[in-house]
Amino acid sequence: MRIIIGCDHGGYRLKLDIIKHLTERGIEVTDVGCDDEKSCDYPVYSAKVTEGITEGKADLGILVCGTGIGMCMSANKKSGIRAALCHDTFSAKATREHNDANILCLGARVIGPGLALMVVDTFVDTPFSQDERHIRRISMYS
Repeated sequence: MRIIIGCDHGGYRLKLDIIKHLTERGIEVTDVGCDDEKSCDYPVYSAKVTEGITEGKADLGILVCGTGIGMCMSANKKSGIRAALCHDTFSAKATREHNDANILCLGARVIGPGLALMVVDTFVDTPFSQDERHIRRISMYS
């Protein structure tokens, strides 16, 4: 499993927690920034993660900003990206099983690190169901 992760200044600290957690699980993580808490523009980092996914450099992506909303909106502009904003494990599981989401978006100002890591684990560990109805539905918007 290869994960590519990016954030803006609002998500920087949570991104570090996620990288540490995934690395400890033995998962390969590529960090595309940002590298500190100085104000920056989230679409720059969203683009880096979406490019990593569409170019096959990673299996899944994670984007973190203050709310997760901007990252999610920005990521979903790219063809082939199915980014989902999740702050609970039920949504993380359902979006992988039903939507084959390839990017998880999180809001560091919305979710605490403990729950965030559970959401990340659920997202990473849940496979797409391969159910025909879900494949059909995804093809309608991909």
